Amino acid sequence: MRHGKKINHLGRKTAHRKSMLANMACSLIEHKRINTTVAKAKALKQFVEPLVTKSKEDTTHNRRIVFSKLRQKDAVTELFREVAVKVGDRPGGYTRIIKLGNRLGDNADMAMIELVDYNEIYNADKPKKKSTRRSRRGGSKPAAAAPVVEDTATKEEEE
Repeated sequence: MRHGKKINHLGRKTAHRKSMLANMACSLIEHKRINTTVAKAKALKQFVEPLVTKSKEDTTHNRRIVFSKLRQKDAVTELFREVAVKVGDRPGGYTRIIKLGNRLGDNADMAMIELVDYNEIYNADKPKKKSTRRSRRGGSKPAAAAPVVEDTATKEEEE
């Protein structure tokens, strides 16, 4: 049984997997899109999206957390300077995976993973929309006054 085993090990030991994901994340931040296999792209998405969320708030603590994962000073600087400014108003979903077909050599499923806000082709025709995130309580709307319905039974008793 595989209860609670969510991580894809990608056929590697832990240290190799962490180093590979850190290098791929640095390349993604530097080049804004990279080509890789679908499995690695999905693992990279889970790895890099929390780091982009951390970069939205530029504090020393967040920089140290991100640096401990990425291990490249230039990538951390670019993430906090350029990428965080561009994705500042986005509430999540910073990356997009586009499947490309199979690789010729070994028939592996290939994909392109990219930062969403840096693709000018997709973003050119779509207008900028406001955030549609709402709370479950709906606390911002004032409660509408309910129409007052008089009880007909009490009216008949009064007559």
